[in-house]
Amino acid sequence: MDKHRDAGHGGGEPIALVECPRDAFQGYRRPIPTERKVAHLRTLVAAGFTAIDFGSFVSPKAVPQMADTEAVFAALQSPPSAASIAAGAAVDWIGIVANERGLERLLALPGVTTAGYPFSCSETFQQRNTGASIAESFARLDALVAATRAAGRRLNVYLSMAFGNPFGDPWSPAAVVQLAEQLRARGVTCLQLADTVGTATPAVVQELVAAVGAVMAGGRFGVHLHARADDFAAKVDAALAAGCRSFDAALGGAGGCPFAGDDLVGNLPTEALVAHLRARGFTVALEAAALQRASASAAALIHDYSGATAS
Repeated sequence: MDKHRDAGHGGGEPIALVECPRDAFQGYRRPIPTERKVAHLRTLVAAGFTAIDFGSFVSPKAVPQMADTEAVFAALQSPPSAASIAAGAAVDWIGIVANERGLERLLALPGVTTAGYPFSCSETFQQRNTGASIAESFARLDALVAATRAAGRRLNVYLSMAFGNPFGDPWSPAAVVQLAEQLRARGVTCLQLADTVGTATPAVVQELVAAVGAVMAGGRFGVHLHARADDFAAKVDAALAAGCRSFDAALGGAGGCPFAGDDLVGNLPTEALVAHLRARGFTVALEAAALQRASASAAALIHDYSGATAS
């Protein structure tokens, strides 16, 4: 462990965290200036986050907050950002794409290491989120798998609405596992099980994480849970009990999908998640004082641009 990390929390099994400012930004009501996004991303690198979901390569008409994704990343590759990033651990920069056009934009930026693609268990949500049916999305996925592999990038698929949906579309744990099996057979080696609208119960989290984790054996697997501040811990414990060791989260618990057709349910709050994991004996390699600074940066963004207050 880096000597600058919080050694008091060492010794336990390590947990991988993916910080998701993109998921937080996209739901904010007021446009965030590019320089504020860049400044916040710098604080995340300084805190020790080594996987950051920083932006999406989608139509600015669909998600106006993501219109400056290329500009944000260009600024991160320029001084002083580049110097601060080079001084820390290598960062897995994750950008979300909804189609081949988005992937072309991502691949034009050599430093973006991972493309994230949302593949929904809900037909309605897949249409809303990516403009394609589930059947059409299989062909799109094949193209994304081939292109990322050829470019030496990683493709991470988010299995969204995995715990149910608000549209009345058919859902069952067995159907989710079957879809995961189909994705694995088509070359998906990185999968995040996503509770898009925060409807999961701990029992179903444990059941699905265990089953889908077995499907993804030998690959990379984690969860992207949405939960309110008062009910995240039970879901996290259920995922841990089923063997999950990778979690997506966002400082301040901000975020949610604007196409979900429901009130935005926040991400797992990173600060509370880290404390919860450490209390249970797991290791999270983040520097304590720098994490506090990153949390303060996130709180300022929530205050200034979301119209909400940090919790």
